[in-house]
Amino acid sequence: MKSVRRFAVSGVTAAAVLCLLSLPSSRLRAAAQERPAPAQQTPPQTHSGPEEQKDAPKDTPIPPEKSSVTHHELILGGKSLKYTATAGTLLIRDEDDKPYGSMFYVAYTLDGAEANARPVSFLYNGGPGAATLWLHMGSFSPVRIETDSPNATAGPPFKLVPNQYSLLDKSDLVFIDAPLTGYSRAVGKGQPKDFTGVDPDLKAFDRFIARYISVNHRWNSPKFLIGESYGTTRSAGLSDLLGSDGIQLNGIVLISSILNYAIRSPGYDTIYVSNLPSYAAAAWYFNKVQNKPPDVATWVQQAREFAAGPYAEALFAGHNLSAEKLDSVAKEMSRLTGLSVDYIKEANLRVSPTRFRKEVLRGDRKTLGRYDMRFEGEDIDAAGENPSYDASDTGITGAFVATIHDYLERELKYESTDTYRPSAGNIGQWDWKHRTAGAGPGFGGEQLQPYVAGDLGAAIRKNPHLKVFSANGYFDLATPFFATEYDLNHMELEPELRSNVQLGYYPSGHMIYLNVDALHQLKDDLAMFIDKASK
Repeated sequence: MKSVRRFAVSGVTAAAVLCLLSLPSSRLRAAAQERPAPAQQTPPQTHSGPEEQKDAPKDTPIPPEKSSVTHHELILGGKSLKYTATAGTLLIRDEDDKPYGSMFYVAYTLDGAEANARPVSFLYNGGPGAATLWLHMGSFSPVRIETDSPNATAGPPFKLVPNQYSLLDKSDLVFIDAPLTGYSRAVGKGQPKDFTGVDPDLKAFDRFIARYISVNHRWNSPKFLIGESYGTTRSAGLSDLLGSDGIQLNGIVLISSILNYAIRSPGYDTIYVSNLPSYAAAAWYFNKVQNKPPDVATWVQQAREFAAGPYAEALFAGHNLSAEKLDSVAKEMSRLTGLSVDYIKEANLRVSPTRFRKEVLRGDRKTLGRYDMRFEGEDIDAAGENPSYDASDTGITGAFVATIHDYLERELKYESTDTYRPSAGNIGQWDWKHRTAGAGPGFGGEQLQPYVAGDLGAAIRKNPHLKVFSANGYFDLATPFFATEYDLNHMELEPELRSNVQLGYYPSGHMIYLNVDALHQLKDDLAMFIDKASK
């Protein structure tokens, strides 16, 4: 039985810790290191001079970089791993070299390891505007929360257990809370607008990573990014940005990806093609199909071929589609998804995710989750058009939020008079424009919606040793796997670089780790990926 023993808590000096998508949710989704940061001198506070306008925003006091350091042990694979947990804050500086943000992180570093040979991975969730409690408490840290997934998790006390699927045996781990989330805050002259956008967010993470590896002497360590949901948007954008700053990455792990927000633009049918294989996976899971094969991968492959072929051709025809073709496409779509032929025709072959979640189990008076379609919900109105809530969200949020608060206070000895923010709640103010570093014809200049697969392709061409692993849940309807396949297949890589990109598939949803069997498989895949990319 694997276990975690905690001992020898060394002093708390203050501050510390560190999927999703652009749709509102109580849990807009969404990293650790070797030795504690040395004590930093308190930067001078800035004050408004008499010549400044009276109505100018007041400076926020600039806190010192401080940390709480504790020591622990994890029994993993029969081996004892003694490690240090550092919960702390680091300051990031603007173009004038003045602090404008304090970013919170939790780092797990293996004791006695040689820093130059030891990989370090930076992990974060998405949202945008989500803290990294989901990856931190659920995936690869030395501890993880037990849930009742795919059922709603029972109330407190929640159970935090030693994580036998931690990546600590392969890499130091730095979990980072995005600006304005967790305990990360704007400081000095920093304002929310300096962080609430695609490119401002990228700059903040770029500066944090540079600061972290400088303070902890990790410039020569193998480096990895592990992002979930909007965190994959961030990772793809960072891949080229960090490289331009001389920070060469060994590998990037994309968990439940969204690499092109423009896919949601009205007037285009790509999103319907992308969603259909995920619908088929859910229909397979809930036994809504005939002649069901024993494995979901076989069923999904049939859906891929139909979606990319007859279905895409039918949508391309628009209202000029013949009645005969409409019938044949609707029948095959019905066979794959479990929806009725009539319903599909009434929707003009274009069934939105919310409609599918409401319709496929309508006869059972159930709805499906969005982040994870294995979760079932119940609406007061079974005849409605859309689910009234996301059962895969409400079923776990309380457990994760309670656990991160308790863990930071009790185990990591982090104390603060501030409030830990699971979400920044700033999605409405997010600036979606993105200026890419010139990924090729049509991809340069400013984009109104971020297309970061272009950034990732550019980073691989510039650094042909960069490896990418894309992890996908079959039952994820927030970031469907077929859309990810499309984006990664359209980076226009030369043949010799295409093997740099690997894809993995798991019987789970957006948060792959909620299925413990899937987490086990994902851990094994990433352990192999990190080993190979570090050499």
